[in-house]
Amino acid sequence: MLLKVEKGGTVKRILFLILTILLGSSLGSIWAQSTPLLSSEAQTIKVAEEAGRAVVTIKTEVRERIGGYLPFDEFGDEFFRRFFEEFFGEIPQREFKRMGLGSGVIIDREGYILTNEHVVDSADTIRVRLSDGREFKAKIMGKDERSDLAVIKIEAHNLPVAELGDSDQLKIGQWVLAIGNPFGFVIEGSQPTVTLGVISALHRDLPSLGYRNRSYSDLIQTDAAINPGNSGGPLVDMQGRVIGINVAIISTSGGYQGLGFAIPINKAKKILNKLIKGERITYGWLGVAIQNLNQDLRSYFGLREAKGVIIVRVFPDSPAKKAGLKEGDLILAVNGQEVETSSELVRLVSEQTPGSEVYLKILRKNKYLKVRVVLGERPEEESLVQRKDFRFRGMEVEDITPSLRRKYNLYSEEGVVVTYVEPDSPADRAGILPSDIIISIEGERIRNKKDFLQIVRNIKGDCLVKTNRGFFVIREESGR
Repeated sequence: MLLKVEKGGTVKRILFLILTILLGSSLGSIWAQSTPLLSSEAQTIKVAEEAGRAVVTIKTEVRERIGGYLPFDEFGDEFFRRFFEEFFGEIPQREFKRMGLGSGVIIDREGYILTNEHVVDSADTIRVRLSDGREFKAKIMGKDERSDLAVIKIEAHNLPVAELGDSDQLKIGQWVLAIGNPFGFVIEGSQPTVTLGVISALHRDLPSLGYRNRSYSDLIQTDAAINPGNSGGPLVDMQGRVIGINVAIISTSGGYQGLGFAIPINKAKKILNKLIKGERITYGWLGVAIQNLNQDLRSYFGLREAKGVIIVRVFPDSPAKKAGLKEGDLILAVNGQEVETSSELVRLVSEQTPGSEVYLKILRKNKYLKVRVVLGERPEEESLVQRKDFRFRGMEVEDITPSLRRKYNLYSEEGVVVTYVEPDSPADRAGILPSDIIISIEGERIRNKKDFLQIVRNIKGDCLVKTNRGFFVIREESGR
């Protein structure tokens, strides 16, 4: 249809009407698109304000005493130490204070706070600062080194409480907030720091971060900025519910690089009541050393999928030993639940109560078997390393007894003697030999096997070992 141009500008009015309609439609579309963003921003602000009120700063103080300094200390020379002490008396010890900082989240109106065990471990004094600026002295109610969780309490009432969510329902890509007190900035103010990110991955394992009895497995990974001082603070979803406790970062610089990790809150909920009551946390234990299946092992055993783990060692007098498990057995399932990795087997067993029965599906010499095992209680790491057959990075040591002194033609009375070095182990590659006497590790003097075990249980990374033949660097390997 042709438009007829008439006096009075009819066409102009029509064009103006069309332009108005189109412009209005475009603006409506833009507004509709921006509304979800504005809504999300408002929700983030709301969650940060509400959840932030339940986040606290935890300041710790550890008092440590060290022996007095002697000019020959760095050489570890016992002769000169005894000489100086004989003439000048015992050198007095010096005391210094080590300060620590972390975060926590209030889980009960009467002052119960959930945090990491490593934040409050060994602390002589603990002080908590609330988001409103008030400060209280705190005491430890219960702690569990393996899960790296603890509950502390302050004498306060009617406190804001964080709601605990369900970490089993998390999805990768879900938005989350990390709330805490990184780098101690909160010391100058009571307001916590809030960072926004997504859940990057689930069920992450960090065996290299394991320290003493701590086990970092089945973690939540997030790119929300987590920095030193965030430990013990909450990771919350966009409804303000706590879905994790921030625990670790992986960084080459010591600061945030997009790899943060949190303990799933459901893991905490399983032991929370016991921690509040100060009860001891126990874990099921099988008593085996295991490894994952690689492509070569899978082909050797004729498996289509790399599922299951292989037993490389059965501990003496362990539940596994009593049940008849053997080296080379493949564990495929626990109580009907398939096992894909070694960390998954550890988790499935640890979740069981000591003394309970589990049924393992195993593959032995091309035959599938069902084995009943009565689980024991997982011993502390110190008990594990004190086993007669314990090896530190491939070497075994013993106290210097008269028989060993004769066997190796030794003259020293202090230290420990190396009795075995596993071929191609870190100790072997470092140059350690049987009959070597270990005098110190990382500058810590070793007088006997007890000293040795106490020191090596805390060793992380490469370590400097002094022997009667000189110094050696023993590199770190995964596991012990």
